[in-house]
Amino acid sequence: MTRTIIQDGTVVSLDPDIGTLEGADVLIEDGEIVEVGTGLTASNAETIDASGKIVFPGLVDSHIHLAQTQVRGIAGDWSLMGEYFEHMLGNITGLYRPEDMYLGGLFGAFEKLHTGTTTALDWSYPNTLEHGERAVDALKDAGLRAVYTYGPPGDDAATWWYDSDVGLPEENVRELYAEEIRDDDLLSLAIGLRGPDFCVDETACADLELARELDALATIHMGAAQWTSSEYNPEYQGFGAYEDMLGPDVNVAHGNHFAQEDVDHAVEQGVSFSSTPEVEMQMGHGIPVTGKVLEAGGRPAWGVDVCSNVTGDLGSQMRVGMQVQRMFRNQEILEAGEEVTELGLTARDTLEMATIEGARALGLEDEIGTLTPGKRADVVVLDASDFTTAPSHSPVQTIVFQSDPSHVDTVLVDGDVVKRDGELTDPKVREEFDRFVASGERLIEEAGLDL
Repeated sequence: MTRTIIQDGTVVSLDPDIGTLEGADVLIEDGEIVEVGTGLTASNAETIDASGKIVFPGLVDSHIHLAQTQVRGIAGDWSLMGEYFEHMLGNITGLYRPEDMYLGGLFGAFEKLHTGTTTALDWSYPNTLEHGERAVDALKDAGLRAVYTYGPPGDDAATWWYDSDVGLPEENVRELYAEEIRDDDLLSLAIGLRGPDFCVDETACADLELARELDALATIHMGAAQWTSSEYNPEYQGFGAYEDMLGPDVNVAHGNHFAQEDVDHAVEQGVSFSSTPEVEMQMGHGIPVTGKVLEAGGRPAWGVDVCSNVTGDLGSQMRVGMQVQRMFRNQEILEAGEEVTELGLTARDTLEMATIEGARALGLEDEIGTLTPGKRADVVVLDASDFTTAPSHSPVQTIVFQSDPSHVDTVLVDGDVVKRDGELTDPKVREEFDRFVASGERLIEEAGLDL
């Protein structure tokens, strides 16, 4: 048995029965949280000193394309339906070799861990089975808890997008799941659907049925940029062919243009929504779906989405997403001739949307998302003692408003320390760095982009 005890920290458990404890400890055995409290002791345990630090659950990114990590900094001025579809889905993704998938995924996963995200849904465009295998290798080598999402290949936008009648490569999906994912405790499978926005109804439904057969999460790009099939439609048509197929195993990425009644119906059926606010505001997806989901009685999960233009730090998204939603709500109150006297969305709300709601969206709420005995030990230890964070009068607000990745001192995934004293422990960060940079340079050169 391996034991670790995190001692004398301010523990923000996010478990409603445990709450927030000062000078508290978290005891971990064989990767499982076994006790949270004060004055805990354990023999033969590795001790992590958390005095002056905040201990909280690892963040959960519910939607990101990790393989784009080595082409950072190219899409900051791109729109979705303009340059992104033309250059990324219509050009760059087709140039990826299997090793590019590995290097992008590896360093994308390292960025996740470095910034305090311990779980991510990696929405992937594998051109071949080998591309998918190397993408999964990256997640395994980095030690990230992940939901690997097998989406459409990125080698032919005309085949896989718009009015596509070509289903996902089913044999590849089945083989990857059986050989690489099914028996790995840190990995699970999702199927990346194009949905009725980008393929014909029969194909959309067949892909969802494949996900259900494999007991995999179905995660769908839907409701962004008012786009349905090959024609611009100013009145989005909602779930279309999926109307009677919704359930808690369905996750919608974006959903900006769903009508309130569509969101109400989806939340009632247990559908989760992943909002990626910074990318959506830039690229022309429309207003984030956050307010509609809240109105429906649900809560969305946060995601980064396109790391070719924004940071992979999920902490930025939970802060931006919350403040944008506050802005819209405040403006409605002001336009009604009233004063803003309270805020609808709190710092704790947005932190929970970055942890337990993300876990729920990925079907992992029984394993992660809170520091609860019986759950897996995915834990972040944040330094709250320097001049940019102290004094920490409210640990939740310190996490949300005052901290940044430089304050992430220690990170554990499944009880294993992957970041210690502010540095990732994996030597591959140094060993593979030059290959990672060279991969990005080759992709941009072959794509012929004039940046």
